[in-house]
Amino acid sequence: MKKAIIILGILLITTPALTHQDSLTIVSRAPTGEDILERVDRNLVIDQATGVSTMIIHGRRGSRSITSRFWKKGDENTFVEYLSPAREKGKKMLKLGDKLWTYTPEPTDRIITIAGHLLRQSMMGSDLSYEDMMENESLIDLYQAQVEGSQEAEGRTCWLVNLTARVEDVAYHSRRIWVDMERWLPLREERYAKSGKLLKTTRITEVFRVDGRWYPKRMIFKDMLSKGEGTEYIIDDIDFDVEIPDHKLTKAALRG
Repeated sequence: MKKAIIILGILLITTPALTHQDSLTIVSRAPTGEDILERVDRNLVIDQATGVSTMIIHGRRGSRSITSRFWKKGDENTFVEYLSPAREKGKKMLKLGDKLWTYTPEPTDRIITIAGHLLRQSMMGSDLSYEDMMENESLIDLYQAQVEGSQEAEGRTCWLVNLTARVEDVAYHSRRIWVDMERWLPLREERYAKSGKLLKTTRITEVFRVDGRWYPKRMIFKDMLSKGEGTEYIIDDIDFDVEIPDHKLTKAALRG
């Protein structure tokens, strides 16, 4: 009996408490913030991939869906081609390094450069900015991380981590992320300006496992400065085991 009591005491001391969504548990044996970001980056950062996604924009006057195919290579190069609806079909976007271009076919047949503050504007009326859409950089390269404790988010036990920018040229000066302890995905996030103003929230409401990594299936973005009801971003299909030809990531491909 005494032995059982001793074992129970050890378990109570060493097992982190699981909490409800609005409470926070300070855990002495938490991994470091850098450890957590490394695990998150392993899931989210893409070397090469192509896939199809659907964006559902819930505006004040109703909802609309936009489907696109994307090609990503490293953290700097992305190509997007819109497939539907008919009025968006044929539009394209290309990111090479810190440069971004959009292409609109008929009637204008025009390529436009998106730069500077324009990168932070709404993309096609959604809650995502152009920067949000093209983001593929490692969090650990952009932010310093401090673990605050553990908390529930989306029904899962998470590490609550505060991020502060370590570089100047970053879209969000600070973030709070709730990282699933098992799947190492940021299920909830708050993104802040340097002033401390909350700019955007995100939620991962559905995940799937592909090629040995957990990846978001469905996300919800909410621009806190917008009056809309948020934007859903859904990965319909993705392939990480793919070779992307160099010609696909060129300005010539915008009209190709």
